[in-house]
Amino acid sequence: MTKEKEIKKWTLLDSEYLIKRPWLTARRDHLRLPDGTDMPEYYVLEYPDWVNIIAITKDGKFLLEKQYRHARGIIAYELPAGVIEQGESPLEAAQRELFEETGYTGGKWEHFMTLCPNAGACTNVSHTYLAVGVEQTDTQHLEATEDIAIYEVGREDVYDLLLRGEVHQAMMAAPLWKYYSGKNK
Repeated sequence: MTKEKEIKKWTLLDSEYLIKRPWLTARRDHLRLPDGTDMPEYYVLEYPDWVNIIAITKDGKFLLEKQYRHARGIIAYELPAGVIEQGESPLEAAQRELFEETGYTGGKWEHFMTLCPNAGACTNVSHTYLAVGVEQTDTQHLEATEDIAIYEVGREDVYDLLLRGEVHQAMMAAPLWKYYSGKNK
């Protein structure tokens, strides 16, 4: 292994919010790099932290959702997911989101991984939980802007969706790939 290069943090000189809305907060930072370079415009998007859930039913089926995603103009397969509300732990948010979006509860829950959606431009992280043995105990409790179809999908079919590139959301594809690459293969 080669000698590791020392990486230094940048110095924040000034910061200005350009917009502060519930789903869009953007700021412009004025920075000085370690070599002295002045960077007057570095843009950062502030988002709340997210959760998503690899939920597997008692009979071994994966819960997948399908919904429209306007920014890309696509209808896509996804994991149950959502934003961590103020005062919630990531686990509480994951359990709430699974219940609201699918009506499924129970099972054995464990933290699976945490990723940065884009550490260069965004402030948030995405926590993934693995919930094994969930069962449907209620109906969906969707928000007015949600139109979500729920599917119980077999293990091999989820893998085939990944191979075909049909799980478009990177923060959902990455945990599923990890799931299939590890002991759960």
